[in-house]
Amino acid sequence: MDRDNLDRLRAKYNEAAAGDVHDPEFKKVVDILFSGADRRAKPYEGVSTLLDAPLMTEAPSRDDFGGLDMALVGVPMDLGVTNRPGARFGPRAVRQIERIGPYHEVHRIVPASLAKIADVGDVPFRSRYSLADSHADIESYYERIRAAGVKPASVGGDHSITLPILKALGRDRPLGLIHIDAHCDTGGPFEGSKFHHGGPFREAVLAGVLDPRRSIQIGVRGNAEYLWEFSYDSGMTVIHADELVRLGIDAAVARMREVVGTGATYISFDIDSLDPGFAPGTGTPEVGGLAPREAMALIRGAAGLDIVGGDVVEVAPEYDATTVTAQAGAQMLFEIVSVIAIAGAQKGVAGV
Repeated sequence: MDRDNLDRLRAKYNEAAAGDVHDPEFKKVVDILFSGADRRAKPYEGVSTLLDAPLMTEAPSRDDFGGLDMALVGVPMDLGVTNRPGARFGPRAVRQIERIGPYHEVHRIVPASLAKIADVGDVPFRSRYSLADSHADIESYYERIRAAGVKPASVGGDHSITLPILKALGRDRPLGLIHIDAHCDTGGPFEGSKFHHGGPFREAVLAGVLDPRRSIQIGVRGNAEYLWEFSYDSGMTVIHADELVRLGIDAAVARMREVVGTGATYISFDIDSLDPGFAPGTGTPEVGGLAPREAMALIRGAAGLDIVGGDVVEVAPEYDATTVTAQAGAQMLFEIVSVIAIAGAQKGVAGV
């Protein structure tokens, strides 16, 4: 035992309260969480919000979205599913998850100290029955977010919601894409509709808002491979789940960064990219998927890229008896928020 070190530690910490910390990075977290020397908000009290962010439901009524840098948005719509419904309840389920953040131990940041972030509530839909009207509502809502210079981080909802979001954010220039999913979602019209959750990225390319040569799809697997011809023909990069095992995360991240380059890029995370052992609460589960740690590492690998928005989709809580899927969804949302915050801090501006 080093007695001098013990005496130093006793002098420094014997009378210290829980909120008495000295590392300046940790002090930022304490200043956010603690009121007084040893008191912090209980994670199970108050109104549940995405990532426990402040609730600003009045922000969408203002042209500047309340001066926000980043808006957390619920998109409770699942009219585009081809299998099990229920992702309309995803935003509510993710809001119920506590104790995500505020400190990111790998990036060593507090996203809320880099950007003004709030939960602005859900996209208002004019109809619970019309998929086309719902897509139009999403696009117009995100047009206002883009016009205000705010970066959105969203929780769906089925994966069809990403198409109108990309149409809004990519209106002025095609975006790059980091897409983590069990499915490429580049299929054609299905039973009379091209707006289903199996085709948003095909439609986004054809709309001119997504650059396929700056798009990478990671974690793809399952029996729908024959539907994804468009991914290969358009020039998208696809890394299947079995390839990821052989490549390793570091090589996949390097390839991801090479593909998307320095341009504006969107992250779309489908919870079914995770193996159903980790995330059973989804509409189209596929065995053989990613572990949460792998998915987190992929998103973390986007730090420093020009990330202008992102989403987490397909959380369907009625198939999620232990809330493990919602827990994973909330964590992935935090990972996306963190890399968006880093991008904004590096540019010195928040807008897309």
